[in-house]
Amino acid sequence: MDRAYDIVIVGAGMAGASLAAALVSRARDAAQDMPSILLIEAEKLPGYHTTGRSAAFWMESYGGAGVQPLTSASGPVLRALGVLRRRQAITLARADQIVVIDSFIDAFKRAQVDIRRIDRATIETMVPGIGAQWVAGALEPECCDIDVAALHQHYLTVARQGGVVLACDAGLIAARRQGDQWALTLTNGQTTQAGVLVNAAGAWADDVARLAGAAPIGIQPYRRTMVQARVAPVVGDDLPLVLDLDGSFYLKPESGRLWLTPHDETPSAPCDAAPEEIDVATAIARIEAAGDWRITHVEHKWAGLRSFAPDRLPVLGWDAARGGGVPGLFWCAGQGGFGIQTAPAAADLAARLLRGEGQGAIPAKPYDPGRFG
Repeated sequence: MDRAYDIVIVGAGMAGASLAAALVSRARDAAQDMPSILLIEAEKLPGYHTTGRSAAFWMESYGGAGVQPLTSASGPVLRALGVLRRRQAITLARADQIVVIDSFIDAFKRAQVDIRRIDRATIETMVPGIGAQWVAGALEPECCDIDVAALHQHYLTVARQGGVVLACDAGLIAARRQGDQWALTLTNGQTTQAGVLVNAAGAWADDVARLAGAAPIGIQPYRRTMVQARVAPVVGDDLPLVLDLDGSFYLKPESGRLWLTPHDETPSAPCDAAPEEIDVATAIARIEAAGDWRITHVEHKWAGLRSFAPDRLPVLGWDAARGGGVPGLFWCAGQGGFGIQTAPAAADLAARLLRGEGQGAIPAKPYDPGRFG
């Protein structure tokens, strides 16, 4: 048997890395002994799957009202870390969607989000070439791009400085609860023990739950396609993030190109996702229909998996809360396509719950595994 740890975290993407860093920071702030933590990753490098393939942005309305508290609370932290670059965002509406866009704006205004109704003339000024069908919009002036790689590396660095051990090529293949300890077997041949097993395995979260003897929650991975393309006429990098109210596309500029997606959500088994040509073609068709743009050359295309719980909210907390759940198993999963923009607040909440400190400023109940019985 190799070294025993207080905590083993399965998955070194954004969820696992941010939680490891939050546990280190909370122990340091409380002047307590640092827990021994092993962060395991099945791939050769951490962040290979969803984290490494994200075109992430910080947008308070993105993910809906249940996600917004985590997004809003994460904003100041992301700004302080220097990983945000102001972008602005516009959610577009057609004439038949005026009532819906007004309700959308009002709902987030009540949550203290800086969101504003804009008219056709303003949209034309901000998005030259936009199609005539878009007559109104919701402007979020504080929307920002996120430097995903820098944020992920920040968390890995904080974790490492706090003594967290990172093991790559080390997937979990067996987990057995013995008394108050987990006996764990990894794909690299290592065996270890831990008091707490954290499931931060993203698309593989239900698989890890099964290995640990827990009932799966129903966390479903969905494939999302991204395309980097040249466009005529060339767009400026000051173009805002542009989405439509139906959720059928979004686009943003990058060095004279467009990053675009058909906002596809194709159910998938956990895997190394690859783009399908039909989805690339759909992205191009939707963008060209949205405005007076013509895609002249596809330079790069990729796909990632976004994994959602049945209610599309994160799952943060002890499996034992489910009634008959497995003791010593902690969930940090189901963070969908918003796990990067919510990482600071979600990790802090998860670390508080894992350490038994209570929920802090953000209520934990909406994200508790117990809601799934």
